[in-house]
Amino acid sequence: MAKKILVLPGDGIGPEIVAEAVKVLGALTGPDWPEPVVDEALIGGAAIDAAGGPLPEETLERARAADAILLGAVGGPRWDDVETARRPEKGLLGLRAGLGLFANLRPAILYPQLADASTLKSPVVNGLDILIVRELTGGIYFGEPRGMRTRDDGEREAFNTLVYGESEIERIARVAMQAARGRRRRVCSVDKANVLEATAFWREVVTRVGQEFPDVELSHMYVDNAAMQLVKDPKQFDVLVTTNMFGDILSDQAAMLTGSIGMLPSASLNTRGQGLYEPIHGSAPDIAGQGVANPLATILSLAMMLRHSLGAPALADRIESAVGAVLEQGLRTADIVSPGTQKVGTAEMGDAVAAAL
Repeated sequence: MAKKILVLPGDGIGPEIVAEAVKVLGALTGPDWPEPVVDEALIGGAAIDAAGGPLPEETLERARAADAILLGAVGGPRWDDVETARRPEKGLLGLRAGLGLFANLRPAILYPQLADASTLKSPVVNGLDILIVRELTGGIYFGEPRGMRTRDDGEREAFNTLVYGESEIERIARVAMQAARGRRRRVCSVDKANVLEATAFWREVVTRVGQEFPDVELSHMYVDNAAMQLVKDPKQFDVLVTTNMFGDILSDQAAMLTGSIGMLPSASLNTRGQGLYEPIHGSAPDIAGQGVANPLATILSLAMMLRHSLGAPALADRIESAVGAVLEQGLRTADIVSPGTQKVGTAEMGDAVAAAL
């Protein structure tokens, strides 16, 4: 039976980079690969403009019916004055919550051809292969109560709540442990247990879950030290598992170790294996419409989709090999160009990957 893929181009460079991933998808063939049914819907600022809100009910319904969702990016200064509850980013948060996408997988892998594009010295990053597992539907981004209020003395204040239930921590810890079994069998749990009760509880629960996986080495690290160690000695890490907010920050930091945030894909999964796949960079409104954005993170997100939600790991391998082949040819978008390489645009890079397949 053909798989159903929902495409959400979104805002900024989203439509440009998603178009290249769809192009690569169309180039795939295989004896056990029936052509998927591809649908498209609105999210983010584009949905605000067309439907009055960042996540129309129709989009959410179509997402629930899909086997997987491919997202470009949301947001931009055009919607900066929209009230907080209706901002473009709320569409993405609502989609994650509506589909129960609790596990965010963010690989940070350095292609050897891009070793010189990293801001760190080559010996520090050569061979880098980290997987950050981020809890995605709990923590301070979703905790209640939240809001603004005026104190008795007349001063205004804003507040958010960091809260995690035991089951939320257990399930994300198991995802990290199971992922590590397919890698180098090491998990580092990142928290701030010396200051925050919620993450002291996080450490307690992760430690208990770790006992279910005696073949996986579990360690713990405070988030400030983890940020430093990612720059000092990133190859010490195999799998990092952490809270929603810490994962948001550390995964962007890890992205730069690879040379460009434009190279990093991600997968957000629920308990049924349904997933939302997106590059981790933003909508980059400053370069939108110029045809210069790097589509490789979105194309690599497509590979993750094939592997985790569509049951086609061999096709995922082919896409990742094609990306490597294109980089070996010396083709580079503006964010990763270096002396001796050839600068190409968004569509040219997508064409090259499709041709390499």
